[in-house]
Amino acid sequence: MTEPVRSLTPAQLGAYLSFTEVGALLRPAVERQLKDVGQLSYVQFQLLARLGDAPDGHLRMTDLADGVVYSRSGLTYQAQLLEQRGLIERAPSPEDERSTVVTITGAGRDVLAAVFPGHIDTVHGLLFAHISDEDAEELARILGRVSEQLRAAPPRSARRRREG
Repeated sequence: MTEPVRSLTPAQLGAYLSFTEVGALLRPAVERQLKDVGQLSYVQFQLLARLGDAPDGHLRMTDLADGVVYSRSGLTYQAQLLEQRGLIERAPSPEDERSTVVTITGAGRDVLAAVFPGHIDTVHGLLFAHISDEDAEELARILGRVSEQLRAAPPRSARRRREG
C-alpha cells in the first residue's frame, strides 16, 4: 500500500500555482473577446467550435457535454440560448430517439468566423507569444497526460457516455 502524499514538492507547488494563475489570467481576456465580438460565453464558443470541427457540423448533445466538460443541464441551457439566436439547431437523433443532435447553422459558422481571428490573437498574445513552439509542444504533451489521467475518473460532467 502506498503512503498518502502529505505535501507538494517546491517544483509541484510552483507548477500548480503557475497553472492556476495562467488560467485565471487567460480566461477573462478570452471571455471578453468572445463576448465583445460574438456575444458568446466561453461555453457557447466551445460548443460552436466543436460543432464547426465536426465532420457534418453536428454532434450528439451528450458528446458535446462530455467534450466541453460541462453539466448536461447547463449545456442544454447554453444550447437553448444559441438556438434562439439561430446559431444551432437541435433535433431528435434519427438513430436513437432518446438522444438530441445539435447542428451548427450558417449563422453559427458566421459567428465563429467573426470571433476566431481575435480569439487566436488573444490566445497567441497572452499564452504563446513568449514561448517557443517546442515549449508549446511540451506543454501540450504534459497537459494531455494530465487530462487523460483526470478523465480516467472524471466528474459526471466530464465522463464519457458508454457507446451503446
